Amino acid sequence: MSHSDVPGAAAAGDRGAHPAWPGLFVSFEGGDGAGKSTQLVRAAAWIASVTSREVVRTREPGGTALGQVLRTLVLHGEDLDPRTEALIYAADRAQHVAEVIRPALRRGAVVLTDRYLDSSVAYQAGGRELGADDVERLSFWATDGLLPQLTVLLDVSPGRGLARLSDAPDRLERAGDVFHLRTRQAFLDRAAADPGRWLVLDASRSREELTEQIVARLVPLLAALPPAGSTLDPQAVRPRSVRGEAEGARVVSTPAEAMHPENAAPPRDEGAW
Repeated sequence: MSHSDVPGAAAAGDRGAHPAWPGLFVSFEGGDGAGKSTQLVRAAAWIASVTSREVVRTREPGGTALGQVLRTLVLHGEDLDPRTEALIYAADRAQHVAEVIRPALRRGAVVLTDRYLDSSVAYQAGGRELGADDVERLSFWATDGLLPQLTVLLDVSPGRGLARLSDAPDRLERAGDVFHLRTRQAFLDRAAADPGRWLVLDASRSREELTEQIVARLVPLLAALPPAGSTLDPQAVRPRSVRGEAEGARVVSTPAEAMHPENAAPPRDEGAW
């Protein structure tokens, strides 16, 4: 489904898939244990080290105070009807976009989110077998059609990804092999249908190699942004010893994310779906 096919999705002004704002919106997707959270932290540190832009790190569900409550419901509460689950995620996303993402993009920030609407389509439509068009339409309505300029997919087999998790599995991590296989295929199908927006990476590769591939994709996107007090070193394609944070960098975590100290360094890659 294209953005123009979505009833009620905005197409002008400061709304739509690629709004005329000075910021950059990047999402990180993948199955449980793929390493997306780690790569998001490393990308944030690199961006802050080569530009003067504000970098906002956030996540779904749970990027707002309301989102923290909804996160507890969907991940650690009782079993939910699949449609109820999809609606809760959409509510979390609507508040996340209104409270965090859109204001940051208007300020000219680079927004990096750990999961966005593609996770809903992959997990609720692919894994839960709801209609993909229905789930996508719901998220487009909740976000007024906002899509990232880049979506990074860390692709890993479900068995390998789940084996990386050290904490007790949440409700979705316990959903079973077939569920996770369907979810992985749904991610890959979405990436194949829109290759201009997606960067698909083999998550079994080294952390450093993955970061370099992400940085190579970010360089032209950052260079093409309208002015917002930003400068970019075009020779900085290869990150220089990227760590969890760059010293003195303008990396801002959303309040809900900042509550989790594991996100201050390359963290456990939480499933969250």
